Amino acid sequence: MTKSNAMPPLDLLVGFESAARHLSFTKAGEELYLTQSAVSRQMKELEDQLGVPLFQRRHRALALTDAGQQFYAVAAQVITTMRAATERLRAQAGKRRPLAVTTTASFAALWLIPRLAGFTRAHPEVDVRITADTRVQDLERDGLDIALRHGPASLAGPNAIRLFGERVFPVCSPKLLRKVPLKKPEDLKNHVLLQYHDPDVRHPWLHWNTWLEVAGVADLRPAGRLSFSGYEQIIPAAIAGHGVALGRSPLVKDLLDSRELVAPFKSKADPARAYFVVVGRHSAQRPEVMEFVAWLKAEAARDEAAA
Repeated sequence: MTKSNAMPPLDLLVGFESAARHLSFTKAGEELYLTQSAVSRQMKELEDQLGVPLFQRRHRALALTDAGQQFYAVAAQVITTMRAATERLRAQAGKRRPLAVTTTASFAALWLIPRLAGFTRAHPEVDVRITADTRVQDLERDGLDIALRHGPASLAGPNAIRLFGERVFPVCSPKLLRKVPLKKPEDLKNHVLLQYHDPDVRHPWLHWNTWLEVAGVADLRPAGRLSFSGYEQIIPAAIAGHGVALGRSPLVKDLLDSRELVAPFKSKADPARAYFVVVGRHSAQRPEVMEFVAWLKAEAARDEAAA
């Protein structure tokens, strides 16, 4: 039994609007991908719910009753309004396509994502989507707007925007130092070194052997080594006190500020590598893309000033 104040289901209203507009159950069925008999049953159900006949069913003809004409005037207006609102929302959604950003997993996990809430609070209408990949992706081909890339300036490209340089230096949990002191590079012999697994030596600046050689202790033999397939895995291990890691200046800044990590001795060498922003050729015309770039530059400037 239907409540007296209940609205008819939307599918019955859509069916009625179509049948009343065409004055044909057959044509309404073709428009709604229903059979003629299914539309006829829907209209009988609607009439039963309303308690009044809406159609005069004649031989090979269909007409609206007075009640049907009154109800059609309202139903047509409602359906037209809903269709217009639906099309408007879909059009707006099409204009606000996601802002697609590609970068490495380590940069995403340790620098970008912890700061991202600041941008989304200021721009809640922008849907930022991050792809973490070690491959250098083609922005136009892969449908991406922005790439955050790491490397020497010579490979960044002519239109790249520099964010900040990178220094590499040992970091560890302060609780580890309370157990085993670490005052000079030679003391690393008493610690486990957390290292990036890179058998092809594609990232020599992240190798402990490189840092130890620069520090003048190339022959040092540590207490042990733990290897990880991704840099973003090394830093949580260092925070947990499993050993000493090579920190990367922009990526561990917040952890140093919060004292989750400490740097017993920092590198003083000028950074040969840096982080750059590259914007897709077509994406540069989108205001939200350039707002994101401006936000990245402001965050990077704040980090460099603090450093």
